[in-house]
Amino acid sequence: MPPTEPAPLRIGNASGFYGDRFDAVREMLTGGELDVLTGDYLAELTMLILGRDRMKDPRLGYARTFLRQLEEGLGLAHERGVRIVANAGGLNPSGLADAVRELAARVGVPVRVAHVEGDDLTERFPGALAANAYLGGGGIAACLAEGADVVVTGRVTDAALVTGPAQWHFGWGPEDHDALAGAVVAGHVLECGTQATGGNYAFFADERYAGRDLRRPGFPLAELHADGSSVITKHPGTGGFVDTGTVTAQLLYETGGARYAGPDVTARLDTVRLTQDGPDRVRVSGVRGEAPPPDLKTGLNRLGGWRNEVVFVLTGLDIDAKARLVREQIEDAFGRAGARPAEVRWELARTDRPDAATEETASALLRLVVRDRDAEAVGRVVSGAAVETALGGYPGFHVTAPPGKGAPYGVFEAAYVDAGSVAHTAVLDDGRRLPVPAAPRTRVLEPVPEPPLPESPPAGARTRRAPLGLVAGARSGDKGGDANIGVWVRDDEEWRWLAHELTVERLRELLPETAGLPVVRHVLPNLRALNFTVEGLLGEGVAAQARFDPQAKGLGEWLRSRHVDVPESLL
Repeated sequence: MPPTEPAPLRIGNASGFYGDRFDAVREMLTGGELDVLTGDYLAELTMLILGRDRMKDPRLGYARTFLRQLEEGLGLAHERGVRIVANAGGLNPSGLADAVRELAARVGVPVRVAHVEGDDLTERFPGALAANAYLGGGGIAACLAEGADVVVTGRVTDAALVTGPAQWHFGWGPEDHDALAGAVVAGHVLECGTQATGGNYAFFADERYAGRDLRRPGFPLAELHADGSSVITKHPGTGGFVDTGTVTAQLLYETGGARYAGPDVTARLDTVRLTQDGPDRVRVSGVRGEAPPPDLKTGLNRLGGWRNEVVFVLTGLDIDAKARLVREQIEDAFGRAGARPAEVRWELARTDRPDAATEETASALLRLVVRDRDAEAVGRVVSGAAVETALGGYPGFHVTAPPGKGAPYGVFEAAYVDAGSVAHTAVLDDGRRLPVPAAPRTRVLEPVPEPPLPESPPAGARTRRAPLGLVAGARSGDKGGDANIGVWVRDDEEWRWLAHELTVERLRELLPETAGLPVVRHVLPNLRALNFTVEGLLGEGVAAQARFDPQAKGLGEWLRSRHVDVPESLL
């Protein structure tokens, strides 16, 4: 008889970031069948927050809300036989593992707790507040194979929360590249929680979703199969929706080209095929994988200096003249004090309207942001200059909040280290330490040649000036100082138009902020999608808050709001 294929692995997610919906752990454990429940708590900004926590108390450095969620969730998971895997360990996975053991003893739940370490490379990077390599799923798999009920990690890739349990459940080896790549894709879809189930979705107002409860989208889960294919779904009766559009949007989020590299495998996003498999079910198949690159990405967080901000409210007439007067007065004050901050930025947001019915809609916002290595340079010098103009400045002077003394800001950057030099280790409940070897075979990452474009639409078609978003969806986000914008359409005729219309040059015209920056376009025909990387748009990363929208979350929606000539046949 042929060997029986292992049962599918039902793996769900209950957290997309540190601060996500607190009761999601309970919802996922009680809402339907699960084998593994994951939680993603770590973003680039989170590592900086945890680093500052650890500076205050060396016992901290992990996501404390995870512990509070386990006060009830630990017993529920034990009753249902669900393993829990979370990267909530942050900068102190061993400390979190000990805290989970203490909690388990207190609530009387017999669980074995293991953790993964080796990602902390801070000693290699002098001056970094934290430096953490992105590990793969091997350590998680080793912990589960040794009987762990709860596995907590530090900095692993988001997808490792799925590849680790999948390696354990199906017995995949490091050369099972296609299966691993399928798990990476499923993990990327799950990692941001409800973004896969209708949250933050460009077409949420479409009439096809009328009647769907979008107030509390359910968290996603994947039914993962032995060949790496999966079905993305959610528990019955939960809010939101799952369709090929929501899954496409999440696949494009914070990715780039066709090769999506990680420590377990490089997944080929240009091979992903999505099909609707029933209500709230999307099948993911066809994913191909390649050997991972020889280096591991390492996220470096450091304190970049000090920052202060003042937002002046300009109301009514003569907005430009009022803004000019404020700038002249502040700059004059800096000159008289002899202490101008190293970086001074002004941004005028024309939120005002003529003949407005409310004072708020008659007002514009003038934002002053200053940065310097010296705390004093952004403190009293700035707040004093702003306050002293209160009675001698523009008519109607006021600010959105009293100026403060400034605050430290962080900087994120990426480095790369040889994967074999990182001591990836599974630490078991009984204290045993199991080394996790690096991938036996690697492949240097290279860009994929651009695939052929579909035939262009016929010339001379009637067009109408309309927002791009009437046809195309978009989702955008950040990777360090770079922004990515994924743009997709829903049928082949729309794809024929989009692939030829939205070039790099056209993107720069529609988003003038990108005009002087390197922009790379990646074409993904299977998803009817384009993915753009805009290098340097976000300065030194989200923690530096160099931009109005520091994580580029709204960049895609700005693009969708821009007007282009759309063929009438598509409207």
